[in-house]
Amino acid sequence: MYNFVSISAALATVSLTSGFAPLAKKAQHAGAHHTALNVASLNGWQPDESKFAFGLPGSLDPSPDFDPFGFADRADLIQMKSYRESETTHGRVAMLAVIGFLVTEAPFEFHPLFDTGSKDIGPAIRHLDEVRAAAPFFFEILAVAIGAAELKRALTGWESPDTDTGRVLKEDYFPGDIGFDPLGLKPDDPDEFMNMSTKELQHGRLAMLAVAGFVAQELVDGKEILVHAGLAPDDFDPSSLPVQF
Repeated sequence: MYNFVSISAALATVSLTSGFAPLAKKAQHAGAHHTALNVASLNGWQPDESKFAFGLPGSLDPSPDFDPFGFADRADLIQMKSYRESETTHGRVAMLAVIGFLVTEAPFEFHPLFDTGSKDIGPAIRHLDEVRAAAPFFFEILAVAIGAAELKRALTGWESPDTDTGRVLKEDYFPGDIGFDPLGLKPDDPDEFMNMSTKELQHGRLAMLAVAGFVAQELVDGKEILVHAGLAPDDFDPSSLPVQF
């Protein structure tokens, strides 16, 4: 968008000569339309170099510009959008993982698929062992499903590899906004959208830290998370796992 504004300014300067006046007016009109289209597709966000992370959502008190390693300071707009796309996506996966850990482990043990509903299958990091034993074909289906989801995300927001724009993400793509909103929760108001996006990022960041802790703890002693918290009995027999280490 900055390149286009520069071009529009140059054309406006050329328009001082009468011979190019009609061309300049046409270019200015097209530029205004293009800028308005970008603002709409970017949910009201306009990149601002004077703001932290170019004004993207995710900054919150009491540490609004928290960036101890200086990634945001060293990033240009293209890199910053890629960082935010990655953070949003990983945060969403981590939030689902947190739910998966807590719901499928004791005391809830809700895992009705693959004939495991009546079994205590222990810590979540070992659940795929049970799935592999019960339904080996599931991993091929899982790979196809993940590939389809990633392809949809790439087609929505990523530049085609055969283009020479120098960008990873499309100019009119807001990081993380892939158009998937089955419950219609996305606000139409730009300020409300930015507020919701910040909440999503904050919850995603917390979830990424939580999942890292969950996995590390279960790798250490093989016990479920809520067992450690004293909220579930420690009655799982590790020898019942289909794969032994």
